[in-house]
Amino acid sequence: MSQTDDTTSDSIGTGGEDTHVHGPYTLSGPQARIDPRRVPLRGDLAHVGLVGKHFVPHYAVPQPRTVMPGGAALLTDPREDAEELCTLMEGDSFEVLDVAGKWAWGCLSLEGPVGYLRADRLEALA
Repeated sequence: MSQTDDTTSDSIGTGGEDTHVHGPYTLSGPQARIDPRRVPLRGDLAHVGLVGKHFVPHYAVPQPRTVMPGGAALLTDPREDAEELCTLMEGDSFEVLDVAGKWAWGCLSLEGPVGYLRADRLEALA
């Protein structure tokens, strides 16, 4: 690669060269902690809308689902006694990013809120 190639993250800083690292991900020191209730991001998975903003092993395309009659509680963790973030009403749309057992993890939108709800409170997968 040539030294003029903008896709490289160059330079060690020898001989007066540019010591700036280029690219979307840099080791630039401590970062602000992300609120897991507002950003659809976990250590293993993130909403595909966060590509280029956050680095995780996998990105998921949200699968929109509708909340069933009776509504559903959006919880901080996948367990019945977790803190309730809000109550989704019948007909509300929920973007499912992951399903594990009886729990679905996702968000109302890319801006949140983000949490877990019982998968049986959502319309069935087609």
